[in-house]
Amino acid sequence: MKTVKLKQYDNSYYEPGGTLKKLLWYFTDMLFFKTLLPFPSSLKTSLLRAFGASIGEGVLIKPDVHIKYPWFLSVGDDCWIGEGVWIDNLTNVTIGRNVVLSQGAYLLTGSHDYTKEAFDLILGEITLEDGVWIGAKATVCPGVTCRSHSVLAVGSVATNEMEAYGVYQGNPAVKKRVRNII
Repeated sequence: MKTVKLKQYDNSYYEPGGTLKKLLWYFTDMLFFKTLLPFPSSLKTSLLRAFGASIGEGVLIKPDVHIKYPWFLSVGDDCWIGEGVWIDNLTNVTIGRNVVLSQGAYLLTGSHDYTKEAFDLILGEITLEDGVWIGAKATVCPGVTCRSHSVLAVGSVATNEMEAYGVYQGNPAVKKRVRNII
């Protein structure tokens, strides 16, 4: 039986941005985003736009948020991004309007192919359509689309597409009920 050989790992083909751009973002992220200091959301959204993100109006970004590469991020109007959210966007993350990412939510766009000796990098874009709510400490995995107004409950893990207005729970998350907004 074959074994994993991590010294064969090679992701040199993956270049998400120039060295200077990544370095400047690293320090900006650490100073203004991944901090408990309550910098205003207007400053944070301006910084994200300066680094190539598409950010709508009325976006609220709480302290201690980490965004890997803002140039792969699109956020619609009137979204809330809670404390401790990590948007690990090695590729595109598209967030619609009126989306809530609760405390500690994790959007994960990268993984590894465990069937390959070299543990190859795998990327998958994430789309959160309008009105989606990702609960506290919940994880959205690479390649997942959360359809309009779907909900991922606290601590749950979305590994597959979530239907519009579905409420999902567990690991892996399964549909438990329908979201009725009154």
